[in-house]
Amino acid sequence: MDPVRNPYAPGAGQRPPELAGRDAELSAFDVVLERIAHGRPERSLVLTGLRGVGKTVLLNQLRSAAIGHGWGTGKIEARPDQSLRRPVSSALHMALRELRHPDQESMDAVLGVLKAFALRQTVDAKVRDRWQPGIDVAATTGRADSGDMEIDLVELLSDAAGLAADVGRGIALFIDEMQDVQADDVSAICAACHELSQQGAPLIVVGAGLPHLPAVLSASKSYSERLFRYLRIDRLDRVAADRALLAPAEREDVSFEPAALDALYAAADGYPYFVQAYGKVTWDVAAASPVTAADVAMAAPVAEAELAVGFFGSRYDRATPAEREYMHAMAELGGPHGAAVATSEVATSLGRKPASLSPARDSLIKKGLVYSAERGQIAFTVPHFGRYLLSHPD
Repeated sequence: MDPVRNPYAPGAGQRPPELAGRDAELSAFDVVLERIAHGRPERSLVLTGLRGVGKTVLLNQLRSAAIGHGWGTGKIEARPDQSLRRPVSSALHMALRELRHPDQESMDAVLGVLKAFALRQTVDAKVRDRWQPGIDVAATTGRADSGDMEIDLVELLSDAAGLAADVGRGIALFIDEMQDVQADDVSAICAACHELSQQGAPLIVVGAGLPHLPAVLSASKSYSERLFRYLRIDRLDRVAADRALLAPAEREDVSFEPAALDALYAAADGYPYFVQAYGKVTWDVAAASPVTAADVAMAAPVAEAELAVGFFGSRYDRATPAEREYMHAMAELGGPHGAAVATSEVATSLGRKPASLSPARDSLIKKGLVYSAERGQIAFTVPHFGRYLLSHPD
């Protein structure tokens, strides 16, 4: 079939042509936006799940919904080596501009606080790290400029929420890869959300991250378990996975035989990224509509080879030899489905003491390749990674 008309779109954070299986989350978020607009209390939101389940896509869709309701929005992608002060400043500046508050004097007052927050550097900041935000007002003194991230963020977001309340709308700050936020900044976010919820202020944080993100938040503030609403984003069920394939194809006058859909679901296992990856290659190899199981059988090795390089291999290449040894042991213990395994079992299989493997394990966690499923347990953040490692023993 014509590859130019191929509707499938595997990509990091790239919206699929049919966002299937997320209707409940989108509807629930619409309710959150309406409740906050009417002065009702609501918690901030945290999405968690493995790589490839579509957290970033859903996060972007939620942002679009907020924009559709007239909210001011800004988005951040957290990095483990970066303070949130600069990215929060940029994201909130964008959100305030989207609000279009009619009183310029009130807007300038909050922009002055924002500039003070942005310019407050740590004492050890290097000259090359000094940054000037594009805000054409004088920085305010004595507000959000203490240097304590928790104090400053609470003051800044409270002032920004006041502007949103003036115009009867809200502000939503979206944070992707939230598990990578530095410890002090996590504490600041939790404190700010706590204060804003007590005030009934129209500002929420919507975060997305790996499955251990709730534990990261809980370790920072014990009340975070009640502060956020947690949504686990999982693989698609059969109906949603079929819809993700069929709806775009039907718009191109292409259909699938039931056996082809069976084979595609077995290959992709319901993970949205894999659904798109297998769907794209299957389209390209199919000679005509309807797509058959034979087309899927021909496409599967090609799709798997592409995933081995781009999805799995690029992550594996980031690991050191010691980290690779640790992951191979996990794969052998957890099997092709990548079940969580005990860290003590990994040590036993390698003939090592658990303490000696802590550096490799901690480094893998920081790289986002594994996560602590629960105390004493470890699992891959990438679905089917165990299967990949078992088929690539090197």
